[in-house]
Amino acid sequence: MTKKRTSRFKGAERRGIISPATVALSGVICGAVLALAGLALTDGGTFDMPRASGYDERLEPTPPVLESRANRFLTAEAAPLESPIEVALAPTGKAGNDDDILGPVLPGDGPAQDPEEVEADPDSALVKAVAVAKGDTLAKLLARAGTDSRDAHQAITALSEVFDPRRLRIGQEIRLEFSPLGEGAEGELRLSRVSLMDSVEHEVSATRRDDAFTPEENHLELERSLVRSDGVINSSLFLAARDAGLPPEIVIEMIRIFSFDVDFQREVQPGDRFSVYYESFRNDAGETVKYGNILLAGMTLSGEQLTFYRFTPDDDGVTDYFTATGQSVKKTLMRTPIDGARLSSGFGKRRHPILGYTKMHRGVDFAAPSGTPIMAAGDGVVEFAGRHGGYGNYVRIRHNGTYKTAYAHMRRFGKGVRAGTRVRQGQIIGYVGTTGRSTGPHLHYEVLKGDHQVNPLAIKLPTGRKLSGSMLARFAKERDSLETRFAAAPVVNRQASAD
Repeated sequence: MTKKRTSRFKGAERRGIISPATVALSGVICGAVLALAGLALTDGGTFDMPRASGYDERLEPTPPVLESRANRFLTAEAAPLESPIEVALAPTGKAGNDDDILGPVLPGDGPAQDPEEVEADPDSALVKAVAVAKGDTLAKLLARAGTDSRDAHQAITALSEVFDPRRLRIGQEIRLEFSPLGEGAEGELRLSRVSLMDSVEHEVSATRRDDAFTPEENHLELERSLVRSDGVINSSLFLAARDAGLPPEIVIEMIRIFSFDVDFQREVQPGDRFSVYYESFRNDAGETVKYGNILLAGMTLSGEQLTFYRFTPDDDGVTDYFTATGQSVKKTLMRTPIDGARLSSGFGKRRHPILGYTKMHRGVDFAAPSGTPIMAAGDGVVEFAGRHGGYGNYVRIRHNGTYKTAYAHMRRFGKGVRAGTRVRQGQIIGYVGTTGRSTGPHLHYEVLKGDHQVNPLAIKLPTGRKLSGSMLARFAKERDSLETRFAAAPVVNRQASAD
C-alpha cells in the first residue's frame, strides 16, 4: 500500500500537479497527525478515532408525529438491540440495596455469566431482562438465555394460552426468572417464570408450579388524569401543538377533529390559538404510560371561537365530537388531508410544469416538506397502494359507493397500508415526497365521484347527526361540566409558539 501511494505522488509531481515542497509539507503534516494520535491513545492502548458520519436518506428520522417518546409502549416500532441487556436483581425475599444489583450488563462490558454459572444461595434467583430483536421468537430468546429446551417448550405452551407469541414487538422486554434446582444441585438454576407486558395495563406470564408451567394474567390499574394545553399558532397547528409539548398521538387526533371544518391552508392565520383537554394515564411508579381521548378541543380563528366536545349518545353508542349546539362535526371526507401545507396548484386547466403544455389538472396540490404526514380523508378500504406511473407512490381509497380519494407522489407509505386494508378517517397513510413526475415535495390529492375527478375544495359533503330532545339535554349537561373543569384546569405546557 505504501509503495503505491508513493508512486502516485511521484507521478503527480512529474506531471506538475504537486510540487516537491508540497510533498515535503505533507510529510510534516503526517508526522504531526501521528504525534496527535499518540496523545489520543485510550487507557487500553487503542486509538480513539471518531466515527465517520454521512447522510443516508433511508436513515432520515420520520416526522415527530410518528415517534412518541413517552415510553416504549407508545412507540409503534422500536429499534432492535444488538444483544440482550441482562440484569441480575436482588435475591428474592430480601431487601435489596445498591450492592445487590449486578448490572446492567451492556454489550461490550464483557461476557455476562450464564444462569448455570451464577453462584446462589438456596433463596436466590436470577432475573434476565431481554429485548426482542428483529427475527426473534420466544424460542430463540429462551435458547439464547440458556434455558433448557424442555422448560422452554413448556413455558411457551403455557404462555400461548394468554398471549399470541406472533405478536412480539421489536424492542419489547421479556423478563426471565431462574431459581435453584434444589438441594444438592450445586447452584444450578432452572427457568421458573417468563413474563412480559402485552400492553401498559396487561401483564402475561407463565410460572412454574411443581413440574409444569401455569399461565397467568395481571390487569394493572392506571391512574387517570385530565390535562389542559393551550398554544399560539404562528405557522401551523401541528408545529404549535408540538412546541406546546403535546404528545404526538394527541396532536394527530386534534388535527383530525378540526379537519372536518377547518381548511388548514386558508383559514389558519398567525396569532390564532388552540386549546385541548385530554386524558393521561400513569402507572404505580408515577410514570405516564399512555394517553387517552380528547374530551374538548377548541380553536380561535381570526377571533372566532370553535369548540368541539366528545360525547357518546345512548341510542347508537357511537362516540363523536359535537359543536356546542349538538351538531356532529363528522363529514364523509375531510376538507384537507394534510396540515401545514401550502396550496400550490388548484383544480382545472394549467400549464404542466414538466411537460410544458396546458392540460387539465384533476386534483389539487399541497406543497409541504418531505416527510409531512398524509391522512386518509375518510373511512374506507385501500384499493391500490404502490407505484403508479407519473403519480409515483400512490394510494387510492374507496370510501363508499360514490366517493374515492387518491394521494400521489408519496415518499413512502404508512405502516400496514396496502391493497385490501381498512383505514380510519385521519389515519396516517403516507408521507409527502416527490416520487413520479414531480418537481418538488408535495401531495397531489384527488376526489373521485364515481370514476370522475371533482374539485376537492368545492364539493358539498353530507354532515353527521344533529342531537335533539332528551339526547341534546344530556349532551348539554356534559358539555357544561366539561367547560367548568376545563376552565379550572391549570395549563401544563410551556407557552411556546411555533415559528
